[in-house]
Amino acid sequence: MRVLAPLRHPTGRVPGQRYRIEQWAPLLRQEGIEVIYSPFLTQRAMDLLYQPGHLAAKTVATLRGYGRRLTEILLPGLPDVVFVHREAAFLGPAWLERMFAWRRPLVFDFDDAIYLLDTSPANAWAQVLKSPGKAAAICRVAHSVTVGNETLASFARQHAKRVTVIPSSIDTEVYRPQARPPNPRPVLGWTGSLTTLRYLEGLLPALRRLRQRCDFELRVIGGEIRADGLDVTCLPWCARTEVADLAPLDVGLMPLDDDPWSRGKCGMKALQYMGLAIPPVVSPVGVNASFIRHGENGFLAVSAEDWIARLTELLRDAALRERLGRAARQTVEEEFSARVQAPRLAQVLRDAATS
Repeated sequence: MRVLAPLRHPTGRVPGQRYRIEQWAPLLRQEGIEVIYSPFLTQRAMDLLYQPGHLAAKTVATLRGYGRRLTEILLPGLPDVVFVHREAAFLGPAWLERMFAWRRPLVFDFDDAIYLLDTSPANAWAQVLKSPGKAAAICRVAHSVTVGNETLASFARQHAKRVTVIPSSIDTEVYRPQARPPNPRPVLGWTGSLTTLRYLEGLLPALRRLRQRCDFELRVIGGEIRADGLDVTCLPWCARTEVADLAPLDVGLMPLDDDPWSRGKCGMKALQYMGLAIPPVVSPVGVNASFIRHGENGFLAVSAEDWIARLTELLRDAALRERLGRAARQTVEEEFSARVQAPRLAQVLRDAATS
């Protein structure tokens, strides 16, 4: 069985795509399902995407992406099923997805509240070209919809007949706890992107107050941040070094705003920390509150005082960090392992192919 995945980005570049299809593809192959990737953007276009300006180059890259999509749809030999993560193209209504669905059964997957428009500051101009009803339209033409949590499922069920919740997962063969000597100073860490850096920036006042109580280093992966009064190390995100960059953390941070967009998130930052037996401290927003058991496999924090108190406990107590980290790893192994979730996607794809 062959599945076409018309991706928005090149492989290995963005978290959602990597965790929702790329890491599952080798496991799907073991189930007799071959995934064929087709990125909308080239590597060069991806490098320009979140940079301000370059409007002409972005326009050319977009037109070329549409050309590739039309070729795939119109030429013979289209695979058995089309798997669309988020959308088959960046801009405009769902006409490409409709055309794919006319040719083959379409499985639509999303792991963010994409029915709420959210555009990066570098591409704010693109907001006018976004289609507010695109996610609902793709749900209507899809054979099946897969989503990362119940918040997203509630939206999908308004428009689709078949909706399956498949939580985002961790490859527990790649994310393995690593033995290492204790850090001279405990390391608090955060991983993300330019579009989510604002959540960490909102936590900085509490971290400055925490610094008056405890000595620590702040490691930021995937963004540059200015934080006077804190000892900060910033690293670019890289798929090849992702696990090695996260491994030195003693505590993982996942602050969020309590808003409709954040409630649709699937908790990937927390799961990455937990897969490496790093205790997480997270905002109890959306799915986070369902798998973080406060005081057992991590901590939940709402107010600045909560964040300061929970982080103080962890920074001062290595045994507590170890205990919560072990329980966090066990949670991932039992509930959020790729080997647990990939077969569930395989069944959805088989059902679509044989409908």
